Amino acid sequence: MDKYTGKKLDGRYEIRELIGVGGMANVYHCYDTIDDREVAIKILKDEFLDNEDFIRRFKNESKAIAVLNHPNIVRVYDVSFGDMIQYIVMEYIDGITLKEYIEMQRVLDWKETLHLTTQILKALQHAHENGIVHRDIKPQNIMLLQDGTIKVTDFGIARFSSNATRTMTEQAIGSVHYIAPEQARGDKTDGKTDIYSVGVMMYEMLTGRLPFDADSAVSVALMQLQTTPKRPTEINPEIPSGLEEITIKAMQKTPDSRYHSAVEMLSDIERFRLNPSISFEYKYFDEKTGYSDAVKRSKKSHDADNYGDNHDDYDDSPVKSPVLSAIKGIIVAAVITLVVFCGLALFNGYKDAQPKEESVPNFVGLSVAEANALNNGRFVFEYESRYSDEFEVDTIIYQTPEADSKKIKEGSTISLVVNSADSEVTVPYVGVTGDFNTAVEKLKSLNLVPKVLYVNSEKEEQSIDSLFPQIGTKVPIGSTVYVFVSKGPVYDGIEIPDLTGKSAYEAQAILEDLGFTNIKVAYDEKSKEEKDTVIRQNPVTGSKVKPDYNIVLTCSEGDKEKEATIYVDLPVDVTDEVKVSVLVDGVVNNEYSKTVIPAYNSTYTVKIKIEKSVTVLVLLDDEKYREYEVNYDEGYVTTINSYPYAGTTETTPPTEAETVAPSTVTE
Repeated sequence: MDKYTGKKLDGRYEIRELIGVGGMANVYHCYDTIDDREVAIKILKDEFLDNEDFIRRFKNESKAIAVLNHPNIVRVYDVSFGDMIQYIVMEYIDGITLKEYIEMQRVLDWKETLHLTTQILKALQHAHENGIVHRDIKPQNIMLLQDGTIKVTDFGIARFSSNATRTMTEQAIGSVHYIAPEQARGDKTDGKTDIYSVGVMMYEMLTGRLPFDADSAVSVALMQLQTTPKRPTEINPEIPSGLEEITIKAMQKTPDSRYHSAVEMLSDIERFRLNPSISFEYKYFDEKTGYSDAVKRSKKSHDADNYGDNHDDYDDSPVKSPVLSAIKGIIVAAVITLVVFCGLALFNGYKDAQPKEESVPNFVGLSVAEANALNNGRFVFEYESRYSDEFEVDTIIYQTPEADSKKIKEGSTISLVVNSADSEVTVPYVGVTGDFNTAVEKLKSLNLVPKVLYVNSEKEEQSIDSLFPQIGTKVPIGSTVYVFVSKGPVYDGIEIPDLTGKSAYEAQAILEDLGFTNIKVAYDEKSKEEKDTVIRQNPVTGSKVKPDYNIVLTCSEGDKEKEATIYVDLPVDVTDEVKVSVLVDGVVNNEYSKTVIPAYNSTYTVKIKIEKSVTVLVLLDDEKYREYEVNYDEGYVTTINSYPYAGTTETTPPTEAETVAPSTVTE
């Protein structure tokens, strides 16, 4: 059994079975116990954990997919780049690869080919628009679901198209049967490189064959560079000529002769779908023959003539031109070098330019967003939550390695400790004897909020009877921990009833009827229960105390927010659009900043939520118009200033303060 199967990863992901084995990573079917869903996890093989090139490639995949969000691209949920294990958590796809489907069906109907190709192109359109070139499009990397939906996977050798760096060892990354000629030569790759691979897949789906196949990868690579494939209709005469033209255009050797984008190819596919008899009449330039039709036709049959000059699967006759011979020699040497590297399974040839080293930047004191902006993708961040009252919440309080402590390469991992009020701490052991104030201080030191409640107990007076939550429980920082302090043995006095949920007035009446004489009411500002509702009591329910015992009822202060309604009179003789801007204490309220026509809306109603008295300024076309004071306590709205509108002849002078009915401010 595989060493991971049956284990739980990071206390969260239950690894159920191995479902895929690749050159550098294995893929497992797992269950996410936190989000309650099935996921697929790609784990980098142990033998590559010390190989910077493979780690860079593995991280590159997660970076590439992380910026993409499309229904035809597999989603990434989580990543982890630790020293002992590196993995990517992805959407679990319950289906088969497109390669498996083609092998089962042999030849796909042209309508089905269009259905699948359209989804692939839409996925690539999204990737290309986000600056990502896949560079390894092949049916093995396309998953097919039972409902016919496809998902593009494996962005392991994807690169951002804005990155112009190339090395000789990048020449033929990808599967040799599907790579574009420029990829085999080591030239610059862009979205048209993926278009070529899509053309090869269309050829395979429509004919059941690969356009180029041979006994060795070297021969196939040379075919991609030099040989024109057989026309698809020579193999399958049922293929409509318009669809054949689309396939041939996508597979042109010269990138400029192909579709320039996935959108352009999708446009031709849609034109063909609407009119399957369409002829695009593409022409391509050939150095020997000049411009020629992509597909030659006769009156008898749409497949009577071949396109291009060479219809053999592979022409290995020597090239007469000395220049072309030299180029061919260079290409053969490069491809052979690639095959040797692949045979060794070390992939040492697939090295990008060595990343530069630089001093560790200082991220301490920045927010996570600011740190990411400063980082700009140079380093990989790992986050840990911790709380400190010396920093603002959500700022970075520590980093490893420390700033300027050493030089590290791009792509290295920096651990950031983020100040978070959501961090968890363990309720500590605080003892059961002595002054309970010591326990209170210990809880405060852990950023917990102690609340002392007195209870009758057989334990010694002033000793701690218990804690809630219990000792050892993990709770978020800032949580309330109730410290129950013993008042000594149970007193045979008056039992305290459960008063929670009752109004303060009702609870006081009940206690007075029982004979209690010392009752106090406190308020909790954070509670959103109805105002004056008892939410806690001390002593707790069931306690027996003397009639003169100090009883505290903690009640809700209620929702402090009120709604203020302001009726703004507008200049009725203005028939043009006017921009109304509403500022509350100098801050623009976007909800009520709109464009209106005063002649049709003589009164403009503004409703705002307030928790204090505020000043509201109304602007018309960015000029002062009306100014109001909203009194939170008294519930009044007062007009304190009125200004004429420049777009009318009105010359209304500033008015004296006018008070509006108190009903304009409501609870």
